[in-house]
Amino acid sequence: MAAVLAAAAAAASPQSHAERAAIDDCLQEARVPVDARNSTEWKQDARPFNQRLPYTPAAIAVPTTVGHIQAAVSCAAKVGVKVNAKSGGHSYASFGLGGEDGHLVVELDRMYNVTLDPETNIATVQPGARLGHIATVLYDDGKRAFSHGTCPGVGVGGHSLHGGFGFSSHTHGLAVDWIASASVVLANGSLVTVSETENVDLFWALRGAGSNFGIVTSFRFKTFAAPPTVTSYQINLPWSTSSAIVKGWGALQDWLQNGSMPAEMNMRVLGNAYQTQLQGLYHGNASALRTAVAPLLTLLNATLSNVREHDWMGGFENYAYSNEIDITTPSYNAAETFYAKSLVTSALPTSVLQNVADYWTNTAKKVSRAWYIIIDLYGGPTSAITKVQPDATSYAYRDPKKHLFLYELYDRSFGSSSYPTDGFAFLDGWVRAFTDGLDTAQWGMYINYADPRLSRTEAQQVYYRQNLARLQRIKQMVDPTEVFYYPQAVEPAER
Repeated sequence: MAAVLAAAAAAASPQSHAERAAIDDCLQEARVPVDARNSTEWKQDARPFNQRLPYTPAAIAVPTTVGHIQAAVSCAAKVGVKVNAKSGGHSYASFGLGGEDGHLVVELDRMYNVTLDPETNIATVQPGARLGHIATVLYDDGKRAFSHGTCPGVGVGGHSLHGGFGFSSHTHGLAVDWIASASVVLANGSLVTVSETENVDLFWALRGAGSNFGIVTSFRFKTFAAPPTVTSYQINLPWSTSSAIVKGWGALQDWLQNGSMPAEMNMRVLGNAYQTQLQGLYHGNASALRTAVAPLLTLLNATLSNVREHDWMGGFENYAYSNEIDITTPSYNAAETFYAKSLVTSALPTSVLQNVADYWTNTAKKVSRAWYIIIDLYGGPTSAITKVQPDATSYAYRDPKKHLFLYELYDRSFGSSSYPTDGFAFLDGWVRAFTDGLDTAQWGMYINYADPRLSRTEAQQVYYRQNLARLQRIKQMVDPTEVFYYPQAVEPAER
């Protein structure tokens, strides 16, 4: 057996070396900047956010121009190496590193410029810009903003191309909804513009499944006037027992479903082993918040706390959980060891609420790791997300009746601890407590909280649902040989 394994390794090794040599030679000839293998820069750029999922690239390109990106993609296609864009590097599944060994990683974080046109209020954003930097520039240059997530170190590329939810989304929609146009390098190395009038099928596909079709070299985002005052707050929930969870969650979802949540209100349930609370950001002052939230407090028998007014950037900082907001340096090194899952669901029947609450109380609260569940109040009649027509973009979850909650379930190990192999069953079981009582039309998953343990077939279905067939047809048209690939990528339609 040892001889067989040695022979297999010897057979595989020359091919691997040959591929690396080929991509290195092509990139060098094309004058594409790269990280020297095993250099400090290589180690930094190959370091995953999820320490559970390290991968070794075939090469790491670090472009500073659009031409560099085009040449890097052309080299990958020429030598038969798969290619992936890496913007902020926060992929839960390390898909920016390919999701497996041996890919060309196009590290974009040296391209982070943001400019605001004072006439049109359109922001032009390079693909490696991080959310905190974009928010800072837009606010400083024109008191403008667009809707996006809360973590300042997240790169705009993957975040906005696959949705982009945050504490402005109930009021202003997802990051993907603010993309006016983009420039994209395709698998053949060509550069195209996509918008509502140019390459419209590709524009549709990029807005929800963008990593499958090319590398965006420039975004043009619409912006809105940042409100002069936003108010952060908490509502402590008395959800200490299974029956309290069922009662409170049921009341909360009725309130959300019937349109009682003001459009200016953005809110989530945050639960862990020790407490459960509503956290929110109201687009208005504290007085208006208190008036708007009073009926909910009565409904939930809960109390309002930690009410604080901020300017726009202060509101961003309040939920950033970071000492640094305007992040541009390539040496950004946030990392954790974790497993995460996601859900998007309709309103939950009482039987499902009971199953989920029982699991929360009887199983989750007995897990000693630093887990949490976030339940975003996502849909309903007043949500900007579900006011967008369901077929306007390839993002799949727009139905105001079917898509009420967005969930992130996150379980982590701290320090040098590795994630335990029996930990996966914890979150998998919790998700089954939801889905076993729902049909497939009532739930899906969100690729920005990717779960790499899903098979490719299952992942495509739960991420893209009714839009998958059209996405596969577009993939066949623009990237039939899957130059842009990772283990859960959209498959080209069969001819």
